[in-house]
Amino acid sequence: MTDVVSESYNRQCLDGNRKLLDAMSNASARFPEKFHASCGERLLPRPFFVSQAEIVTFTDDLIALIDLLVSLPQRLFEGDLMRYAESLGIDAREAAIMTRLNGRPTLYGRADLYHDGTSFKLLELNLGSELGGTDRAEISRTLLEVDAFRAFAEEHRLGYVHTGQQVASALRKAAEPLTGGADPVVAFVEVDGGLPEYLHLVLSFQEMMRGLGIEVLLGEVSQIRSQGDRLYLHGKPVDVVLRYFTADGLLETADGVRRAEAIFRAHEEGNVVLWTTMQSAIHANKGCLALLSDLGSRDMFSAAEMALVDRVLPWTRTLTDGPVQAEGTTVELLEYCREQRDQLIIKPHASFGGKGIVVGWQTSESKWNNALLECRDQGSIVQRRVTPRKEPVVDPTTGAVEDWVAAWDAFLTPDGYAGSHIRALPSGEGAVIGMGASARCRTTGVFTYPRQE
Repeated sequence: MTDVVSESYNRQCLDGNRKLLDAMSNASARFPEKFHASCGERLLPRPFFVSQAEIVTFTDDLIALIDLLVSLPQRLFEGDLMRYAESLGIDAREAAIMTRLNGRPTLYGRADLYHDGTSFKLLELNLGSELGGTDRAEISRTLLEVDAFRAFAEEHRLGYVHTGQQVASALRKAAEPLTGGADPVVAFVEVDGGLPEYLHLVLSFQEMMRGLGIEVLLGEVSQIRSQGDRLYLHGKPVDVVLRYFTADGLLETADGVRRAEAIFRAHEEGNVVLWTTMQSAIHANKGCLALLSDLGSRDMFSAAEMALVDRVLPWTRTLTDGPVQAEGTTVELLEYCREQRDQLIIKPHASFGGKGIVVGWQTSESKWNNALLECRDQGSIVQRRVTPRKEPVVDPTTGAVEDWVAAWDAFLTPDGYAGSHIRALPSGEGAVIGMGASARCRTTGVFTYPRQE
């Protein structure tokens, strides 16, 4: 079922409100230069809308779910993070880097969601600072500068959360012991050679943060210098290291681990803030979701916690031999997966951007069976399919109403819900909805409306 605000938007466009229909066009919306260069040609013709109560309630559940994730090492492995990492198939060298700094991981991440027409469902959690999409908040900000859309927004009392503003606020608060409340200098740091692949996205992020009063320097791990009690990048002292390097990335680059150690020590000594520590990556591993979903672990959970997991997360299991619970009974997992091919999807534990995913309902029986055997005990999960609802969008060129399917994002910071954006594909054109997975994928912003709408 489409939300009522989308229905109103489409109806006004179809009834001849040409200025509203063209609100997202280059002629109407004045998007920032770097943002437009990054994805200005890949925008949907309209934003998406969601009840404020629905998205805030769901993200409250997400935060509670993350609390459960972070508690799993203590509940299941007596607090031993290395044993926990081993159970998730994380290489010992990577695990050593991930556990280099102690302490609870900072709440910063992005949840990828589908709306099945009744409620949101969590597909995966991206925890840690290496997130994309924060700059898409500029879509909603810019749209409100278009007269026709602003009138529509006022009619429906629309609002939005600007992800960049929430990130800027979080970085200011984290850096306050060093800056005394002044705007921090932030170093966006990747592994050596890691920036060129997605530099256009980074430049858009840098542009957005500059507009919010925060200077972001771009650099690689080997360019960080330690002088006295400060870290420097390009000759400037740094207050916050915004980490985009990963444990596997450090291991794959020459001298990466040794060079990153200077950042880790400076963070320990209080001379810089590492946003976020490497430990976030353990809890972002998709195998964690299988541990939550698996009834075999549930003697560790309260009834309320089990209800939370069932409400938010589709059925998810680690892909291995042996019996599991499914549909209220005990089944052999591989046999069940063969029978339920058109309802299941395989995802590697540490994949991102759709890499390594095997979609059961788009795969032949023989290839699916081979994938089950190849991925078995190799660090993968199998997850029940969530069918996203269709989202009608009016094409400004043809005037036709076309159905799209969307992956919703929900960003989280220590202050809670931090905004959303959309990635979408024409209905029927694929199961992995990602900007890098398909040239047909489009993006847009998200507005909220009051409950009574």
